[in-house]
Amino acid sequence: MFITFEGIEGCGKSTQIRLLAQALTTAGHRVVLTREPGGCPIGDQVRAVLLDAGNRTMVAMTELLLYGAARAQHLAEVVRPALAQGQIVLCDRFSDATRAYQAFGRGIDRQLVEQVNLLACQGLAPDSTLLLDCPVETGLTRARQRIDASSGPREERFELEALEFHQRVRDGYLALAAEEPHRFVTFDATGTPTQVAARIAAAVTRRLDAR
Repeated sequence: MFITFEGIEGCGKSTQIRLLAQALTTAGHRVVLTREPGGCPIGDQVRAVLLDAGNRTMVAMTELLLYGAARAQHLAEVVRPALAQGQIVLCDRFSDATRAYQAFGRGIDRQLVEQVNLLACQGLAPDSTLLLDCPVETGLTRARQRIDASSGPREERFELEALEFHQRVRDGYLALAAEEPHRFVTFDATGTPTQVAARIAAAVTRRLDAR
């Protein structure tokens, strides 16, 4: 089963995906935890370029194509092999992030974004997508606190965008969820991590049982 986590900056995806991985592993499932952009050596190098605040002159089309390139490599090296072995793959962001950020956020033509996703994914789509939703002000405050507390690279090119950009991304995610209610499950991400994790675990357990 291929499960993706989506949401704006600071919605809690990284925390919740780790908690779900722990819960599923404890329940006896074989789980692969990965992320985009990144997840493999080439993908991580592309990630460094995409998220570096020093690259703020990057144009939207370059951004879109770099995400597609990183995704193609990630799928070939990590996601497809794990699914072929019958493992549950949990991915922090996937193709819906490209729709939300590059189509809704940047304003790139939606059809063009879909073509890049099609080339990169070659027909692979998530079985379930968990959307963590919260107000953009809440998310950005959390994201900036996380960046300031981190000792690693300051991956903040998107956090430095205007509030209006992040609102377009959030609105885009909610629109995508409305388009595909059978695939998306939306969660209020303003609760405590424990509360949100319990709701996510229950929803994923139901979907696993249904399969």
